[in-house]
Amino acid sequence: MSAVRDGLPEGRYGRGAGDDARTDRRLRGIGAALAVVLLVFIGWIAWDKLTGTEVSAEVIKFQVASDQEVQVHIEVRKDAGVPAVCTLRSLAEDHGEVGRKDVRLNQHSSRIDTVVTIRTTSRGTSAELVGCQPAE
Repeated sequence: MSAVRDGLPEGRYGRGAGDDARTDRRLRGIGAALAVVLLVFIGWIAWDKLTGTEVSAEVIKFQVASDQEVQVHIEVRKDAGVPAVCTLRSLAEDHGEVGRKDVRLNQHSSRIDTVVTIRTTSRGTSAELVGCQPAE
């Protein structure tokens, strides 16, 4: 006589159906939480882009005027009416910083061309724009 079994022996062929359902629910919960975090992050970036004020600038040219100063021609683009602060620096031949200057631009136009003089401690051989941001 043989006995008829309704299911597989417990634990013999992997986990039961109840364990799979719990794992599926857990993975769906983790996926939903990650999706919410991603949507919040994308929304935050979009809000910052739409409401934030950007200031961009570039060095047009520079000229070493003497052993103690470098003149830098910069072009700044910003929202009209928003003051900006740009940081410039001059480097020596060995790439050491020999001068630094923060320039506040209060003009109400959206595009500003200006020449800035950086005082240096020794002969500067180059000038660079470190960065610009809206003034506080």
